[in-house]
Amino acid sequence: MNDIKFHIFPQQVKGPLPQRFTFPFAYTPHQLCKLAANEVQAYVALQKQWQHELALGKMLGVLVVKSPTSQLGYLAAFSGQLAGTANHHFFVPAVFDYLQPDGYFKIHENEISALNRQIAAIEASAERKIAIGKLNDEKRKADAEIADYQLFMKAEKDKRTALRSNGNLSAEQESALVRESQFQKAELKRLKARLATGVLAAQAAVDGFAQQIASLKQRREQMSVDLQNWLFRQFVFLNARGEKADLIQIFETSTQPLPPSGAGECCAPKLLQYAYTNGYKPVCMAEFWWGESPKQEVRNHGSYYPACKGKCEPILRFMLQGLSVDESPVLTRAVANSRVEVLFEDDWLLVVNKPSGMLSVPGKIGADSMITHLLRQRPDLNGCQLMPVHRLDMDTSGLLVVAKSLSAFKALQALFETRQVHKRYTALLSGQVPYPTQPIIHEFADVPHPVGRIGLPLCPDVTDRPRQMVSFEHGKESVTFYEILGYEEGCTRVSFFPQTGRTHQLRVHSAHADGLGAPIVGDDLYGTSAQRLCLHAAQIIFQHPFTHQLVNLAEEADF
Repeated sequence: MNDIKFHIFPQQVKGPLPQRFTFPFAYTPHQLCKLAANEVQAYVALQKQWQHELALGKMLGVLVVKSPTSQLGYLAAFSGQLAGTANHHFFVPAVFDYLQPDGYFKIHENEISALNRQIAAIEASAERKIAIGKLNDEKRKADAEIADYQLFMKAEKDKRTALRSNGNLSAEQESALVRESQFQKAELKRLKARLATGVLAAQAAVDGFAQQIASLKQRREQMSVDLQNWLFRQFVFLNARGEKADLIQIFETSTQPLPPSGAGECCAPKLLQYAYTNGYKPVCMAEFWWGESPKQEVRNHGSYYPACKGKCEPILRFMLQGLSVDESPVLTRAVANSRVEVLFEDDWLLVVNKPSGMLSVPGKIGADSMITHLLRQRPDLNGCQLMPVHRLDMDTSGLLVVAKSLSAFKALQALFETRQVHKRYTALLSGQVPYPTQPIIHEFADVPHPVGRIGLPLCPDVTDRPRQMVSFEHGKESVTFYEILGYEEGCTRVSFFPQTGRTHQLRVHSAHADGLGAPIVGDDLYGTSAQRLCLHAAQIIFQHPFTHQLVNLAEEADF
């Protein structure tokens, strides 16, 4: 077999192969994938012409496969383009290469670009600027003449008022004053009409340019839509059953009926497409980031990441049909921890210790939640309207406040909304985080802590939910205080004191380069998978909204 895209492992591979294919949205890379990734990393390190581009950051991927002759090897891919092209001999090609200079896409893209230039030329033309200038002159001239005549009318009116104040006017004189007033009002109307003629003529010239631009923009928009839909139709994907579907067909049944820009250009679809097309049997797969982290997202050099949700999830769910695929680790983790410990309870609320791997409330993924587990443990609570007042991520363990009724929920929620609830989290971070250079004192539970402050605004990554990203333009204020507790086996143990409660706040503030630059151990979204996410809600303090007693509960982490 002579396929330059198929790479044989340099040494004999020992050990059993995975029984099922990788679940692409949450996984721990198989050793075969790590071996293949090391080979790819060694290869790209030698390609000097790519070093600058790769240093800026690129997602790369590997797919371990069996050839039609049962030979084990791997395929490699990069997301998007590299050095201005989608095809390089070491990597699998694009699912559809729309970058051919004389191809349909480029020809029509050039036509759209020509329209852009035509629109820009009209907008910047001397004729349009002259027309706009003449319109502004006509408007100023009209406004000035009308204002002057209105001042004249006011002066004449004042004269008539003075004459009438004497009280000695005859009927004929009064009639003359009335006719004079009426004439001046009519003359103002005639003046406005005469001046409007010049303004309208100048406006018509400007409108002519505007209509021309609007027509070109409408044509450009339709051409762009038509070209985009044509492109979506060219991305035709295979699955393990040999079935075919294009992007329009794949996304029309998803929650996002219009495919996002760049759909189909990520590593995973490229790898599977090439494997199916050439008769390779997929064994396992992994994707990793190479280079600097983007400013908004969290991507660590050399770290493995799941496939993105927005662009890849609908595509991969189609492409994986016919393969035996691992179950979602989310579901398997949810079953493992089944005991919910109640630390505090009265007539209005409970405070529970939620295990890692358990949802706070029932979700769409079909996994059990803390509420369903609690009701199984405590049948006597079935008459209560149990509602968590705040949330913990599925993989975060720790203290969670649960209201027993709607009135209790509203009262407790008001405490959270007005930041009258104090929380302390414990986390283990990958790497050694230095002590803050300018520590501040943050009061928590009457004990002063020398802490640092992280203030990175967060918003959802709409193309890759549930990931969050840093955005100073669109993000909401997110503030976390932290205290370094010590170092252990290359990791840093910290306490977090969140002042806001954004989704994944502590996880992003830990992992982002402008935060602590050290992801939480076990964070498979922003760092590296481990047995569990080492983040625990260890303490909560608030004034009971009904008894007004101070509730101060702590349960330390077991990691």
